[in-house]
Amino acid sequence: MTDIDLPKAGRVYIFTLFERVWHWSQAALVIFLLLTGFEIHGFWHLFGFERALNLHILAAFALVVLLAFAIFWHVVTGEWRQYLPTSDRLWATVSFYAFGIFIGAPHPFRSSAKRKYNPLQAIVYLAFQVIMAPAIWISGLILWGYSKFPDLFPGDLPVLWVNAVHLAAAYLIAAFLISHLYLITTGETVSSQIKAMITGWDAHGEADED
Repeated sequence: MTDIDLPKAGRVYIFTLFERVWHWSQAALVIFLLLTGFEIHGFWHLFGFERALNLHILAAFALVVLLAFAIFWHVVTGEWRQYLPTSDRLWATVSFYAFGIFIGAPHPFRSSAKRKYNPLQAIVYLAFQVIMAPAIWISGLILWGYSKFPDLFPGDLPVLWVNAVHLAAAYLIAAFLISHLYLITTGETVSSQIKAMITGWDAHGEADED
């Protein structure tokens, strides 16, 4: 795909204030949860085990509340459709990330208010929302509930397996975060996607057709 094939780019308002506050709040909480969570498992020492555990639980509940607001907002506004997988420009995007990016090829996708994420982003973000996030929240709630109210749980509850699911989901989320940090630098410029999530405006976006 050449520059001529691409739609004309311009400054387009992509991300609302709620999306930006949600995004950065979620990012801060996830990073803090990873820091405290891995300390609980003995990877490093920052707060001390007891304090790290209490902070981890507090941040987890804060994230659950934030998630509840985000789900409500996405349902009411219809923005949940942004995460629906699509084959439109999917293989062009795959080719771009596989080798096009290394030879200076133009990105085959430009964001718009109606389609904010390219096909690969939509798939990855959907996987995060419906697989990784539920796995870590459900397993975490089970572990917290078992520690506080053990009598409510069956005696043969496989705590070690639940903890393994929680830790595996944490590794997946850490990998997702690292890849996300890299991929946001692959826009039209290194900082263009970060600026869009700060200001809401994408300087290289595509205006929606009426």
